[in-house]
Amino acid sequence: QVQLVESGGGLVQPGGSLRLSCAASGFTLDYHAIGWFRHAPGKEREGVSCISSNDGSTSYIDSVKGRFTISRDNAKNTVYLQMNSLKPEDAAGYFCATGGTTACSEDVYDYDYWGQGTHVVVSS
Repeated sequence: QVQLVESGGGLVQPGGSLRLSCAASGFTLDYHAIGWFRHAPGKEREGVSCISSNDGSTSYIDSVKGRFTISRDNAKNTVYLQMNSLKPEDAAGYFCATGGTTACSEDVYDYDYWGQGTHVVVSS
């Protein structure tokens, strides 16, 4: 059974940092790209970052470039999203997902399996 479990969210002040984790079970990350998405109330769900499994390439939306870093630990079957210099506009529910392919996709409908999410609140 494919399962993704996010953790690491919480309350942080602007400028602070959080590291989100996405623990996978039921499949191996060696052959699956993982994407991080976020969804804030009143806003569209957006893809934040993705890491492929074929060449380890990464991608980010412009608003988080230079602040967020995605990484993968295949031994732990876990993907991380290090978030630095957090801004109030980063506050959202963060979800990891996989579509069962090795390459990343920008299309949310290519992702079949989703975690339950972890919430990030950025406030002073």
